[in-house]
Amino acid sequence: MKNNIFKAMIAATAIAVIFGCGDDASTPVVPTQSNILSSSTNLVPGSSAAAPFSNNSNPGLSSAVVPGSSAAAPLSNNSNPGLSSAVVPGSSAAAPLSSNSNPGLSSAVNPTSSDTPASSAAEVSSSSEGPELGPDGFPTLESYGPPPAEYTKDISATAKRGWNTRYWDACKPHCSWISDGQEGKTDTTSEESYQKGLTTARNCNIHDVEVPTFTLGHAVQQFWFGYEGTDNACGNAKAKGVFTCTDMAPIAVNDNLSYGYVAGTADGKCGKCFHLQYDGSFKDASGNNAPKETHKALKGKHMIVMASNIGHDVGGGIGDLPAGQFDLMVPGGGVGAFDALSTQVNGQNIKWGASFGGFLTECQSQHGYDNTLAVYQQCIRDMCDAAFANAGFPNLLRGCHWFADWFMAADNPTYYIEEVECPQYLIDHYKTRINTTKDNRFKWHDDWSTYKEGDPLEEQECLTAEFPNGCKTN
Repeated sequence: MKNNIFKAMIAATAIAVIFGCGDDASTPVVPTQSNILSSSTNLVPGSSAAAPFSNNSNPGLSSAVVPGSSAAAPLSNNSNPGLSSAVVPGSSAAAPLSSNSNPGLSSAVNPTSSDTPASSAAEVSSSSEGPELGPDGFPTLESYGPPPAEYTKDISATAKRGWNTRYWDACKPHCSWISDGQEGKTDTTSEESYQKGLTTARNCNIHDVEVPTFTLGHAVQQFWFGYEGTDNACGNAKAKGVFTCTDMAPIAVNDNLSYGYVAGTADGKCGKCFHLQYDGSFKDASGNNAPKETHKALKGKHMIVMASNIGHDVGGGIGDLPAGQFDLMVPGGGVGAFDALSTQVNGQNIKWGASFGGFLTECQSQHGYDNTLAVYQQCIRDMCDAAFANAGFPNLLRGCHWFADWFMAADNPTYYIEEVECPQYLIDHYKTRINTTKDNRFKWHDDWSTYKEGDPLEEQECLTAEFPNGCKTN
């Protein structure tokens, strides 16, 4: 993520708050029937190289939605305002539960079972009974079938070159924040634009249970209605806030292809996918600084990556690398300037390596910069095991080992790049299963750490005919 804490206070008849990851300030949005989500500009931690932008002395406030009068058009279609509906979201760490049977709730929804986005890539399960689900409630990687041939075709003759760095700060993804379309995020001002932009990127609590990306604002009151992004663990919320879901760690499809997520450049776009073909070199290669064994071992491998963060610090094109930089999300890749990982994985004496560069940079400091591939791989594996083996987050351990074993411990490697259609696997693990539409009535919470898999989400109704005086808690 990239963290720039920004907050803007809007006065009308009340105040809304939105706290996020590294965005600049934006103009508040006054809701209409077609435009109800607030424009949020938040703190966006997105990468290990991020640096704070905002000098606002009140980091808890951001832009708000302030309706003009109490006569605003009704927003809810709940036919029984006396009862609140419950949503039972899925988790990135546990199998989905059945719908809630509590008779006091008007409805229960398991978001893992609906609104599955379509992928234009032809890698879907052919089973008539549906794909096989893993313990995390998602289809297994194998159930998607073989990847399209375009994901491993040679693009070196036509594509531009770029390079990637690495990070894992565990912060709420930049692409999880609600927006009017600024800074690469999904435009949430209409349902059409919200769906077109793949809604918002999933986020999870400290226990890796998926939670809402946004809810009703915490200051909702009589004549005010607005939305607010769930608090970022990289801000003041810490353990009570939200984190990157651990299943966004890279995963190997086969020996030649992997999937992963990246922070892109400031002019990037959330939810876009790219084909990277590694060329065996690295960013600072020269006649006196030749590619290492690690870079050569990565040559010819391919990745399909999806932008889940946008970073102002992620570099644009330079010299013979006109495609610029991606910051690859890799556990153990460096906690950067906005560290939530040490909050989430809080063991004694864990060594996170260099803030920028992580485990590999630490191993280079121990063993020099021209050692063998095997030495770096073993050093990184040892650090992975020390940090994650007993942490209770198997995806972090898997992704950390992936960097040593599949990515060949390559430091800032270069690649050829072209935009491609996203694989369904990346879409499924990116797209929120809770905020499936831009409209919701989820009640604001300051602390998401106590939320458990299967817990219903409290809802409240606002600005309806049943509540002419404004928002009431059911």
